[in-house]
Amino acid sequence: MNIFSTYRDHIEAIIEKLVEAGSLPRGLDTARLTAEPPRDPSHGDISTNAAMLLAKPAGMKPRDIAEMMAAGLREVEGVSEVEIAGPGFINLRLGDAVWHDCLKVAIGQGAAYGASDHGAGAKVNVEYVSANPTGPLHIGHARGTVFGDVLAALLDKAGYDVAKEFYINDAGSQVDSLAWAAYWRYLQALGADVTEETISVLIPSGTLEYRGEYLIPVGKALAEKYGESLACRNEATGELEGEAISEWLPVVRKFAIDAMMDLIREDLAALGVHQDVFTSERKLIEDGMVEAGLKTLEDMGHIYTGVLEPPKGKAPEDWEPRPQTLFRATDFGDDVDRPLKKSDGSWTYFASDIANHLDKFRRGFAEMIDVWGADHAGYVKRMQAAVKAFSAGEGALDVKICQIVRLMDKGEPMKMSKRAGTFVTLRALVDEVGPEVVRFHMLTRKNDAQMDFDLTAVTEKTRDNPIFYVQYASARCHSSRRQARKYFPNHDMSLQTLVATPISCLTDESELGLIKIIAGWPRLVEAAADAHEPHRIAYYLYELAALLHAFWDKGSKDSSLRIVQGDDEKLTMARLVLVQGVQTVIDSGLGIFGIEPVEEMR
Repeated sequence: MNIFSTYRDHIEAIIEKLVEAGSLPRGLDTARLTAEPPRDPSHGDISTNAAMLLAKPAGMKPRDIAEMMAAGLREVEGVSEVEIAGPGFINLRLGDAVWHDCLKVAIGQGAAYGASDHGAGAKVNVEYVSANPTGPLHIGHARGTVFGDVLAALLDKAGYDVAKEFYINDAGSQVDSLAWAAYWRYLQALGADVTEETISVLIPSGTLEYRGEYLIPVGKALAEKYGESLACRNEATGELEGEAISEWLPVVRKFAIDAMMDLIREDLAALGVHQDVFTSERKLIEDGMVEAGLKTLEDMGHIYTGVLEPPKGKAPEDWEPRPQTLFRATDFGDDVDRPLKKSDGSWTYFASDIANHLDKFRRGFAEMIDVWGADHAGYVKRMQAAVKAFSAGEGALDVKICQIVRLMDKGEPMKMSKRAGTFVTLRALVDEVGPEVVRFHMLTRKNDAQMDFDLTAVTEKTRDNPIFYVQYASARCHSSRRQARKYFPNHDMSLQTLVATPISCLTDESELGLIKIIAGWPRLVEAAADAHEPHRIAYYLYELAALLHAFWDKGSKDSSLRIVQGDDEKLTMARLVLVQGVQTVIDSGLGIFGIEPVEEMR
């Protein structure tokens, strides 16, 4: 139950009555009408912009509309006070019984509390991770991975039909580089004296890009499966040498990509991530979907042959103008039109990405969300332009950029290099601090803000460690119930009994403060889902935990506010209902994160 949606409905009903009575004109648009908590709690429980919103189209003063509405609002069940502030803001105060009812609803629904049909089953595709399959996931992938996975769970909670997708970038030059590195390890596994320097002489680029030890098992597996069939022996020396690249490259490349994807899936599973769809860029190309996608745009008149202006900052002599196949990106909000083919005639990455997103759209996903790293920020406009173009405006792409995570230890930065093989893997991070810590901490800041991940700080048992602080609140909830059973061993403390327990005695400001934040949980879930901002869940849980800890501390100073009152069973049971409400929201919120709440701190 979203209490704010309930009162928004009441406000709309009052507006409709005023229209029917002729006090307001017909045809008023109330789509932007709000009923939400005021920024300053002293202004009441619910604030609405209704009078301000309707004033201009109604041709009336906001305060006059507010005065008319106030009379009807005072008759609404649960409203204890209506205040008109400033030029026409309307603030409502609700009676304690309304909040008590919200608390009962919350504990009655359990961990499902906050779930709704807000999304009405609309299909949403969330693409995240999408790392090049050239090695294990590293700390740089962690933030986007967690963001995408928790966002998908949040949208599911809010009633959307969500598909979690991984786009495999397996068609670029980087996978050819991977194949050469795997081939080097393969020759070594066969016993050939092939060093990094000698293999680099054979590589077309002259550079061995991937040197990590994670490829040694891949080389051994290749040797076990193919023996010496992918190599040859020098007739003069009898030494093993590399076979012609056209013979072995496709085989080794596919083998290495498959091995890396198995490794990536294992890394994701260790973090609690299980995606629904894995789409191969190479398969899109081989199946002709890039040509088909661009034919679609061409038929719509969005592709032409032209010559682009020199890039900004380049001297004319550095620019070689040539006719190119271009997408009319500027017709859809981009800064320049975008090339679809390289000078060698192969497709650009952008062309493949168009095919990928068109494929999603044709699978029924009008709403798409991509989670990208900060280095792809400049790519956003062109991709959004392409989606607008091929969907004729019916599709929408929201790109969430995740800024860099600096891995620290005791305040000192840790360096990594994927190609040198010295990077910190995601799996190592998970093994070091646990998946729960990684999943929660990565959302303690908004995705577009840089963050530090300090291996020491994230495991400290202080209020500065958000996941500890929230889990400590969960442990205190369980501790309260255990303590109550010692005083009242014969009392039934089942959920059914708690739902039926009278709680009208919960009138202290700190008690009502907890109840109000519990009641705000469904609205928070819907708002976070609408904004595609899962970090709001982390902030909310931290705030709830802070209120619970503050209430606990007040009980330490004032015995009348202790949760368990050994000489007052009714008050104890009422406060256990409150505690159960806190636990319900913690369970619901951590469930979105894929984290199990704890019963005791260790």
